[in-house]
This record gives sequence, C-alpha cells and structure tokens, in this order.
Amino acid sequence: MISEKMKGYVANSSVIRAMFEEGKKMAAIYGADHVYDFSLGNPNVAAPDCVKEAIKDLADHEDPVVLHGYMSNSGYEDVRETIAQSLNRRFGTKFGQRNILMTVGAAGGLNVIFKTLLNPGDEVITFAPFFGEYRSYVGNYDGVLAVVSPDTETFQPNLEEFARKITAKTKAVIVNNPNNPTGVVYTEETVKKLAQILKEKQKAFGTDIYLISDEPYRELAYDGVEVPYLTKYYDNTIVGYSYSKSLSLPGERIGYLVMPDELSDADDVIAAASVANRILGFVNAPSLMQKVVARCVDAKTDVAFYNRNREALYGGLKALGYSCIKPEGAFYLFVKTPTADENEFCAAAKKHNILVVPGSTFACPGFVRIAYCVSYETIQNAMPGFAALAEEFGLKG
Repeated sequence: MISEKMKGYVANSSVIRAMFEEGKKMAAIYGADHVYDFSLGNPNVAAPDCVKEAIKDLADHEDPVVLHGYMSNSGYEDVRETIAQSLNRRFGTKFGQRNILMTVGAAGGLNVIFKTLLNPGDEVITFAPFFGEYRSYVGNYDGVLAVVSPDTETFQPNLEEFARKITAKTKAVIVNNPNNPTGVVYTEETVKKLAQILKEKQKAFGTDIYLISDEPYRELAYDGVEVPYLTKYYDNTIVGYSYSKSLSLPGERIGYLVMPDELSDADDVIAAASVANRILGFVNAPSLMQKVVARCVDAKTDVAFYNRNREALYGGLKALGYSCIKPEGAFYLFVKTPTADENEFCAAAKKHNILVVPGSTFACPGFVRIAYCVSYETIQNAMPGFAALAEEFGLKG
C-alpha cells in the first residue's frame, strides 16, 4: 500500500506531462507533422556548440576516474568558483564558491532549499499563476503553500494581497522570473516594493522570511528587457538556477543554488543545504555536466529562434481575436479562453490536433498556456486550427 501523501500526488499527477504523453500517442496515429503539441516546455533549440566540444574534450583528456567520480556534495570547487565569478561580472555581486551549490536541476535545488528551511506547518507564499510543482515541492517537507491571487490584467504580483498573506508562519516566498506560464518579467519597481514588504514583515514578526527566486528562464528575455537580480534588493534571497533552458540541457539535470553571505544564518543555511543535497539522494550534481557548464558559463541559447516564434504566435493569435499579453521572457503565451471553462477550449483544440495546457494547472482558470518552444513550422501549420477555433467560439480579429 502506498503512502497517503503519494496517493494524493498520483491522483493529481502533472496535467502537462499527461498531455505530452497524449501528444506522442496522437503523433503515432496522425503523424508528427499533423499534431501541434504546445504542452511541454521542452527546448527546441540545440545546445550551443561549446557543450559538444566540452563533452568531447573532457572525455578525451580528463582522467575518467576523476571525471566520473564523487566530489564534495556541494559540487566541484573550481566549477562553483567559475559560476560565482560569472555572476559577479554580470550583476555586480560578490559571490565566492562557498555561495554556490551545484544541484540536480532547478527542481532538485528547490527541494534542497525547502528541505533546508521548512519545519512542518511552515508557510511558503507564491503568486498565481505559478508552476504547479511548487505545491508538491513544498508538500514534500510538510509545508503549506499559500497562493496570492493573480492580477489578470498585467500578471505582475498582487502586492496588496501579498502583504495580507504574510503571517508569523511564513518561512519563504517563491517567485519565478521570467514567469512560467505568463512570460511576464517582474519589473524593478515591483521587486523593490516586494522587498520592502518583506523587510517590514520580518521586523513586525521578528522572523526570517527567505525570498526564493526560481530562474530557469533568466536568459530568455526579449526586446532588451532587464531581469532584476534579486539578491541586490533583499538580503534574505536565495536563487535557484537551471541550465535546462539557457543551454538547452533539460534532460541533463544540472543547475545551482546561490546562497549569499548576507542571508540570516548564512553559515548554517549553506552547510544544511549541502547535507540536504546528500540525504535527499541526489548526493551531488552530475559530475560531467558540472565540468561542461563551467566551460560554457557565459554561453547562451539562440534567443532569436524563440523570439521569432513569439512574434509569429502572438501576432497570429491577436489577429484572430484572441486576448493575451505579449510575453517579455521565457517561451510561453498565456491566452484568455473565449469560454469561462478553459477545459472546454482545450477539448475543442484537441479536435484540431492542438494541445494546450489549461490555466487551472497554474491556479489561474480561464486561460491556457501555449509553449512556443516548437518549430516555426508547427506554429504556422497550427494557425488554421486556431482560426477554426476562433470561429467556433465567436472571436473576431
């Protein structure tokens, strides 16, 4: 008999993953070219050349016993120092290798930091719409996820409600910037206001409240938009980063946590996170990939590819009468459905072999997420289906 907690997780298993599997089945029936799967945020751009070059050079010239062996639970010291210095150059920070912990992707990093910080019953606040797995990650350590309702006009955080949600039990706040599923980038003004609220609430309650910035999409920003680096605005900030999107390495599961010296109880947090990395069963981040990302630390994915898709999808849907805001980052479009029940729209879209994700998956019903990390041809070929849907639901361009 499985645990009661796992019964709940199984019953509420990821809608996104289920749709991805459904897409593969449909492709086998109709042919991959006739199924338009916008469900999963799986990068469609090849990793930069430096990744292949680094893997080959490391395999050819490094001692394999060392290359594939254990290291500190926090990761290779030289890799962590390389990442710290890259961040310092980019953002004017003062990190050293002790502030970096290599993780099994951003998801592994979030689990590590929640294991490090949460006692049963501690609250973690996030802003809807949000990546649905946050609920599972917090629940893994018997925390309670408190959700701030969305501002569906701008999708900037609802700061008035946020201030009311903070209690003496609030241990952490998690933000995702650029945001999945909206593509919104939180402005510097928003970040400053959020930080000020946290400072005031820490003082009022006499507690430490950690701000966790989940940043797998940091490098995917468009039109010159700047993504604020949150450690510069609030001392108790921890950053989780992943190379899944920035280097197109989602299956390699490689990322890191940044834990600045300015954190409350920084020495204890850093030490505990390293132990958590081990006792959660990760032990350490993948050895080869640590070495690879160090060599590619300043490389970037092909943002122009995603921008072309963004312009085509946004422009195409707006011309058909769909309502959505233009994403500033990531590779998602969050579209208001022409019917209150977004599942009705998703079912209708499936009849045109179009797979999109219902907004309720992100705690924001009445919308669907469309991932444009697909081929440009997929977007073009899906447009007749989107046009037919617009006609079915009475939209006018």
